[in-house]
Amino acid sequence: MGAGREFTAEFFDDRQDDIVFHKTEADRYYRRFLAELGVAGLGALTVPLVSTLGFSAHFVATAENWKVYRVRGDFPPGFLASRMFDDIVLAMCRGALAFYRKTGRLGLRTLAVMPPQRVPGHADAAVFRAAQDTVRRALVPLGVEIVDLRERATDATGFQRPELCEPDDTIHGNLAFGRMILADLLARGL
Repeated sequence: MGAGREFTAEFFDDRQDDIVFHKTEADRYYRRFLAELGVAGLGALTVPLVSTLGFSAHFVATAENWKVYRVRGDFPPGFLASRMFDDIVLAMCRGALAFYRKTGRLGLRTLAVMPPQRVPGHADAAVFRAAQDTVRRALVPLGVEIVDLRERATDATGFQRPELCEPDDTIHGNLAFGRMILADLLARGL
């Protein structure tokens, strides 16, 4: 449907029991998917909804955006666990949060998949880790089930194990990682 960064700020219009994506191509993919399921809109789904929206933590963690908060190269103690940090991250992901609020209002069983633990060169690893946890904490009270494979997918460094990484790609997991996600979903009864 598009790059993850396109689904953080406002990316859809709310329509009673459905949404309309701002990006024409994304809406076309969405409508085609709904047609394959034989439903007219999001509110008519009878299957659980699995999403990665809002977990583009590498985008949120773009290092250049966070330089202003550093003092002599480091974040002040407690900054990444502060209300201010959470507010910034949640403002950056406001569209994704609105999407999950919408699925909750529609009564959909919604599962959000946390990202592969990969941090590209343009991103700050500490912000990446803290931002994804901020989003996770915001989704839980909305009734969203979190698919968190970090314990199984990372090594001692906290980053994605190499055998679960897409080669020549600094962001995505590979097919083996995808299989881990599917196994987790199946274990949840999907």
